Amino acid sequence: MTRYTLITGASSGLGLALAEALARRGRHLLLVARQREPLEAIALELTQRFGVEVLFRACDLGEPLRLSGFLLELEESDRRIDLLINCAGIRSYGSFLAQDWGVEQDLIELNVLALTRLCHVLGNAMAVQGGGQILNVASLAAFQPGPWMASYSASKAYVMHLSEALREELKRSGVKVSVLCPGPVRSPLRNIPRLSGSSRVLSPEEVALYTVRALDRNRAIIIPGRRNRWLARAVRLGSRWLVRKISGYINTAYCPR
Repeated sequence: MTRYTLITGASSGLGLALAEALARRGRHLLLVARQREPLEAIALELTQRFGVEVLFRACDLGEPLRLSGFLLELEESDRRIDLLINCAGIRSYGSFLAQDWGVEQDLIELNVLALTRLCHVLGNAMAVQGGGQILNVASLAAFQPGPWMASYSASKAYVMHLSEALREELKRSGVKVSVLCPGPVRSPLRNIPRLSGSSRVLSPEEVALYTVRALDRNRAIIIPGRRNRWLARAVRLGSRWLVRKISGYINTAYCPR
């Protein structure tokens, strides 16, 4: 039976970089994102470049009914998913009270509920198969509260804690669970004055390469970049009131008050 890696949020950014890094290694892929056109082009390109099978499915995972339909397709197919990468996610910036509730709900549906459901369904399938691997993409924001990005930071803290808990629960069934906590990732779609052009901001390709190597070593928490690893440790040493203040100041780079 052919084994596949399922990657959500695979049409751009880090999801696309992870797809390319794994295709380069000969991995067969099942790519999921909202828009069909970019997925179709990516699948064709990766197939031609690396000679792997690349399937794709356009699906808004934040819509519960569409997610249910996609999961039903997976359960009824004979494709074996032995690596799940939950990369799909959205952000919201600014004052929590000023946000449209629909935006906040969409964030929770995708970042929290869809990711958890995919872990549950495919984690069960992997346990029955005798093993597999799950990578959930959180953020460096998971290590502290995030004023002006409150729901996003909270959702990523959830992802990190869920992943660590599942790592312990599922290891006896042969299922490995890791969580990726990158700092800011360079992207032409993100114009952040304080960060743009900084050599300390990694590209999606750099993060993907580091991540794939860390998965080979079955690392529990994957933090690309020496500076980012130092920041993650430093947060645990500071007073909570100070961490909140500093985090809020940094987040104004994304959404000035």
